[in-house]
Amino acid sequence: MKVLVIGGIAGGPSFATRLRRINEDAEIIILERGAAISVASCALPYYLGGLIKNRSAVIERTPEILKQKNNIDVRLFNEVTKINSDAKTVEVHDLQKDETYTENYDKLIIATGASPTVPEIPGIHDADNAFVLRAVTDADKIKSFLDTKHPKHVTVLGAGSIGIEVSEAFVENNMDVTIVEQSGHVASPFDPEITDIVGQELKKQGVHVILNESVKEVQDNGHTLVFDDGTIHKTDMLFLGTGVKPNSEIAQAAGIKLSADQHIIVDKHLKTNINDIYAIGDVIETTSVITGKPVPSLLSSAANRQGHLLADILNGSPLEYKGFIGAGVSKFFDLTASFVGFTEQMLQQIGITNYKTVFITPFDRAYFYPNADRVNFKLIYEDKTGKILGGQAVGRNGIDKRIAELSVAITGNLSAFDLPSLEIPYSPPYSSTRDVLNIAGYVAINQMTNKSATIKLADIPKEDMQNAVFLDIREAGKPATGSIKPTLNIPLTELRDRINEIPKNKKVYITFRKGLGPYNASRVLAGKGIKAIMIEE
Repeated sequence: MKVLVIGGIAGGPSFATRLRRINEDAEIIILERGAAISVASCALPYYLGGLIKNRSAVIERTPEILKQKNNIDVRLFNEVTKINSDAKTVEVHDLQKDETYTENYDKLIIATGASPTVPEIPGIHDADNAFVLRAVTDADKIKSFLDTKHPKHVTVLGAGSIGIEVSEAFVENNMDVTIVEQSGHVASPFDPEITDIVGQELKKQGVHVILNESVKEVQDNGHTLVFDDGTIHKTDMLFLGTGVKPNSEIAQAAGIKLSADQHIIVDKHLKTNINDIYAIGDVIETTSVITGKPVPSLLSSAANRQGHLLADILNGSPLEYKGFIGAGVSKFFDLTASFVGFTEQMLQQIGITNYKTVFITPFDRAYFYPNADRVNFKLIYEDKTGKILGGQAVGRNGIDKRIAELSVAITGNLSAFDLPSLEIPYSPPYSSTRDVLNIAGYVAINQMTNKSATIKLADIPKEDMQNAVFLDIREAGKPATGSIKPTLNIPLTELRDRINEIPKNKKVYITFRKGLGPYNASRVLAGKGIKAIMIEE
């Protein structure tokens, strides 16, 4: 069996090395148009920031090692330009020799990944100071620019994960950083409960953030930006963190079926609509484990697992790809932000509205342990059934651990009703006796069984904003929190004794505070016949 792999960054090498381990006789060739394979692309911002000192550390395997240890033929600077599925051949352009040749295959694996998008802004292609970051050669170009031009100010277009991670690298290079984001918040696709905290961290770190703004024109070879509102912005350097697109052009030309957003559609065996052609990684569309709907597969961890699985499938194992959940984590300066499954904005984009949310802020360890800090945790679940649709968290410690546990719960088809039963290891340095997921489960069950009610700030009726009672339960000396100006302040410790101060003929809302205080207050009020609604922010 002769197997060609197009693409050598994440999924391709994972597939090739696994296939070699279980099939010594297969002929395996990796065709990679870039300068390296097995690049840890997610590590490149930390290389630019100086945390990772050696460039070689972000290249996990070399062609020489794969040849020596795995007998895999790796050809760098070899770009596949055409697939002829009838003849089962590909045309390859050797970029160094500037020669074209044909290679035949028995099985073809497309692992071409995705590329950064460059926004169609007038003048952007004339900029000599604009960069993207996807390949190690991109990092080389950025590092060379920093070392030779010594820019003082950089403007980052896009406030997604890559934009923020690279901003941190620029701050580590003692640069003044401005992020320009066309939406109203940073750190998409996280929801506002999370993005507001990330935004505060960026401000704390000295990063300038301009929201709800786009660049209308790039002038002066990238050194002058004209915003939509006419504002002129000067910069020494541009970084484009405006998203990625799948590298599916050769697949489309070969008649391989694509989704509306140009991802390769594969079945449960990772096979395309053409015999003996398979696809893995960022370039594919697969099925969501959570919703059963089509979804892109855009994480290198998923690409690696898909590659391993596909090797087993092609070697005869009766396995199937169960689909994509989507779990990720990012370091945003001193914060960690992590997600699994769907965010609210993602659910709304695909038309799913029958869900509820929980937002809690318990401590990441026993509250009395030194340096205990908050975990800002959001759970999204299907109304009535409790099916877990997603989760997000941000904080300083144990964030990825909680989201990883939630990902396992989703994989095991657990619901919010099961979360209180999870046995999570406890010791004061690591957790509380009831961990974050346990508490989220309790709150969700209370919501589903109508023992407590919550509402988002934006959903409060206008009439209630004018006439309802907004109860603040903060203790004396504690600062006010939340966006609502309270109409009544009764500390939680005094609530039972002062219950008669709360009008019986008006709606009662409990203003936002971190922790379990609002829930405890709602239970006290419920016990006295007053139904109070907790405000989520």
